[in-house]
Parts: sequence; C-alpha cells; structure tokens
Amino acid sequence: MRPFKYSRANDANSAVQIATANKAANFLAGGTNILDLMKEDVMRPDELIDITRLNLTQVKTISDGANKGGVSIGGLGKNTDAANHPLVRQNFPLLTQAILAGASAQIRNMATNGGNLNQRTRCSYFYDTAMPCNKREPGTGCGALEGINRMHAIFGWSNDCVAVHPSDMCVALVALDATVKVQAADGKERSIPFADYHRLPGDMPQKDNNLGQGELITAIEIPKNNFADKSYYLKVRDRASYAFALVSVAAALEMDGNRLKQARVAIGGVAHKPWRATEAEKFLVGKEATEANFKQAAEAEMKQAKPLEHNKFKVELGKRAIARALMQAMNGGKV
Repeated sequence: MRPFKYSRANDANSAVQIATANKAANFLAGGTNILDLMKEDVMRPDELIDITRLNLTQVKTISDGANKGGVSIGGLGKNTDAANHPLVRQNFPLLTQAILAGASAQIRNMATNGGNLNQRTRCSYFYDTAMPCNKREPGTGCGALEGINRMHAIFGWSNDCVAVHPSDMCVALVALDATVKVQAADGKERSIPFADYHRLPGDMPQKDNNLGQGELITAIEIPKNNFADKSYYLKVRDRASYAFALVSVAAALEMDGNRLKQARVAIGGVAHKPWRATEAEKFLVGKEATEANFKQAAEAEMKQAKPLEHNKFKVELGKRAIARALMQAMNGGKV
C-alpha cells in the first residue's frame, strides 16, 4: 500500500470541502472496498477522508417532499442496519432480501449504504495491474473484451469496458425508484434519480457514476409503494454464498384485481450499472399475472442482450431468472 494522508471530517461540509480541494482524495467509511483496492495497488488515493463520525446513519420515515411516506436511509448507515430496520423489512422487503444476499455478515456489518453504491467492479482484469484495463488506466484497452469474460456484461457494454456492477443492494434500489441525496462543497444538496446515478461505460469507463468532484452521499430515499406483499430478490451464482451474481433479479408487483397494475424488474450481474428491465415492465402492465406472461416479459427484455464469447449462457439464464423471480414475487416470496 502506498503512503497517504489521513484526514478526519467532523461534519458533511468539511468532508466535501476537503474532497473537492483534492481530486486524488477518497472518502473512508466502512473501508470494505477501498482498502482492498489500495492494497492491490489498483486505486492510489493520496488522501483518505474519514467520514465515520458524521451523523448520517438514520433510517426514518420521510415526512414531507416528493417522497413523503417513504423511507430515508442514511448514507453512512451500515448495510446490516438498513436490511434489518423495521421500516425497511415491513415496507420494502425487496431491499432487505437484496442486501442479505450480498457479501458476508461480517462485511455487511462494516459496509455502508453509500459505499455500497460506489463500490468498484470485481472484474479480474481491473484488479490485475499487469493487465490492460480502461477503467483502471484509461487508454490501455479492455482485457476482458477478448479475454475471459464469463462474468461480464451482456447489456450496455462498449469496446472500452465490459465490466459489471457488483452490488445486490443497487439492483433492488433501481427497481424501487430510489433517489440518491448528495451534498456538494457549496453546502447545497441535490437529488439524483437512482436510474441516473450509475453510468454505462461508453468511452469513459473510469467514471462509474454521476457524482461531482467531492460530492457526498447523505441519504437514499425510497418512495412509498404497494409492492411489499409481492416482491422477491433472486440471485443466481456459482455457489450458495459469498459469491457475486451471474444474474440477479429484483421483481416487485402491484395488482389490480387479477391484472398487473405495476411491475418493477431490475437485473444485476449483466451491465456496468444495475439494469432496469423496462421492456419486461412495459409488457407486463395490464396483463394477467401468469407464468406464460412472465416468460414472454423475460423474452422481451433479453432480446436486447449482446453476449460476449464466454457469457452467452447469461441470456437463457436471464430469461429463466426473470420469470422465476416474477413468479415468486407473485407468490409473496414463497418458492
């Protein structure tokens, strides 16, 4: 690990001011990703800004504004606390399921909600400093494009990057139409719709999200919805635990009689960002909640897929995972 300066922020304003002044600085919260990357010499910040003492950990009901009646989750709250909070478990069980599907209990006890959003890809070429990687070193090429790309993207990739976003939590958040609240150096707060928070790689794969320099995540807001009784998070992986998704699906449904009033579907493990399955959603609205319709919705979504040499299996896996997640959502999460 390379030498770095350690700074401690006592409030959000001082944290963003320090980060804005130094483009080579990084925030330090749980440290479950940034410290690993520093040890591997993948990331080389010359300053870490300790934000663990900031009062940004609360989970609470939103009392006013556009998301009134929803829930606000503090950016520095731990993943475990968010997943197990009564407001989340009762009203947004899809998020609880997604968080508990990720990592290990020990990591969830340390990792923060804001950090989960900002974690870097687990692409092996990104982690191997001997290999070319445009995300790590722009202009060097993408080793995975013609290399071993079994775990990589089938949606939204570019010739510059085929990596996928690793988060489970984020797949649920994009399905739930969450909003990310961030604070800038001027003290002003802005809101970023979750669907716009992460970026596709394009020709700038080194930029994972649309945060500005020094901006700090203060909270994640989820609007009130009627999905609690019919939602499910399905994660398909190589082993039963402690593995990143080959394909994951967050599914949430609202019924109007025997027809679907609303459907939310998002997919993980398939793109540089959590992938909102808009084609599947559009197909389902107004349809009966049948297995046949769920399969057709999955077909409609996966038609857009552009698999690489070693991950063609993800197309069929994605179809089956979407249909299965929708069936289990319809059954109240019961297998």
